[in-house]
Amino acid sequence: MESLYESIKQGISEAIEYERGNLPNIKVDRISISPLILYSGNRVKKIRKQHNMTQRLFAEALGVSVKTIEAWESNKNTPSGCASRMLELIERDKALLEKYSIIMRK
Repeated sequence: MESLYESIKQGISEAIEYERGNLPNIKVDRISISPLILYSGNRVKKIRKQHNMTQRLFAEALGVSVKTIEAWESNKNTPSGCASRMLELIERDKALLEKYSIIMRK
């Protein structure tokens, strides 16, 4: 069985050979990440209203406080990071919250 040291050593050697162009058959996946969307208060409010949710329900669905939703919608603050990605997913897929049982309509 190969030791951890030998495995790391082999990986580094392969990386060096690849960079030198000596391993042309290695498959490399290149990934690009779309930039975060900057959400205005009006856009956040529009998403929330499209789901017929109060600020309180929307806050619970996103895992943030009501004060956070209020701050976003009044442009005192803007969603960033995970919140921005979540808003993007909700905006792209109107059924996302129900699909993953984050909300359940009765």
